[in-house]
Amino acid sequence: MTERTDVVELLKGQHTRIRELFDEVANTKGQDRAHHFHDLVRLLAVHETAEEEVVHPFARKNIDGGELVVKDRIEEEEHAKQALSRLDDMDPDSPEFLDQFAALRQDVLAHAENEERYEFAHFARVADRGRLETLARAVRAAEALAPTRPHPGTDTAVKNMAVGPVAAVVDRTRDVVRKAMG
Repeated sequence: MTERTDVVELLKGQHTRIRELFDEVANTKGQDRAHHFHDLVRLLAVHETAEEEVVHPFARKNIDGGELVVKDRIEEEEHAKQALSRLDDMDPDSPEFLDQFAALRQDVLAHAENEERYEFAHFARVADRGRLETLARAVRAAEALAPTRPHPGTDTAVKNMAVGPVAAVVDRTRDVVRKAMG
């Protein structure tokens, strides 16, 4: 994605990558599954944080019924964060993991579809291309500083700003240690 990418293109591209990672986790085993799951957790964590800090506030203010649309998306995101937190502590090859992962997959893919249909589809009507490109840059900036693990309860921009910086440092340190440990 280039600097000229708008926020809808950026987020839909990430949704495509999320779908691919769900497939990769489902179709592998052992260390490969653990690696793909870690990539999925990281992408979902930074993606949702950026949406909470940039996309949802824009939707609240600019689309008809935005407050309700965002409320529903945040509830879906919180449910996914809780599931991801539970799964992150499990053996990826266990039957319990696979059952909970299948449920998470269904929920996250439905959530992405809901975002695209009820939130993103309205953006071109309420903002010009330049504004949507600016939002994409803001999403990238938020993702660069976002925690890389789900943190249930941090479902708004204010909560992310309060918890996010510390969580991001801890998460990114954990990522480096995991990588070093193989």
